[in-house]
Amino acid sequence: MKQKVTTNNAPKADHILSQGIVSNGTIYLSGQIHNKPDGTMVDGTVEEKFAQIMQNIVATLKAADATLDNVVKVVIYVTDMSQMPKLNEVYPSYFSDPFPVREAVCVKELPLGATIEVSVVAEK
Repeated sequence: MKQKVTTNNAPKADHILSQGIVSNGTIYLSGQIHNKPDGTMVDGTVEEKFAQIMQNIVATLKAADATLDNVVKVVIYVTDMSQMPKLNEVYPSYFSDPFPVREAVCVKELPLGATIEVSVVAEK
């Protein structure tokens, strides 16, 4: 049985999307870009953008009664692979050993002109 995860502390999901879903003890979060809960985009450094994304993820995980320690998989989408060295510098400040498995994918563009998007899968 699927359970919808919602929070006002992260950007609202489009009417055809969910912020997150819990199914059979696994938490699936929609990809998060660097916008604030009010919808305004964070423009700035890679570190500032990633910090906002992680705030959104933490807020949504909290709504599912989980934390970053529950994350088992991370997918990072970037529009420019030159962002990855900076992301790799700050990434360990959010996750700890054993680190979640991770994928990094370079894409042509992301929603709302974002340059970074992150999605996670976590366990309850």
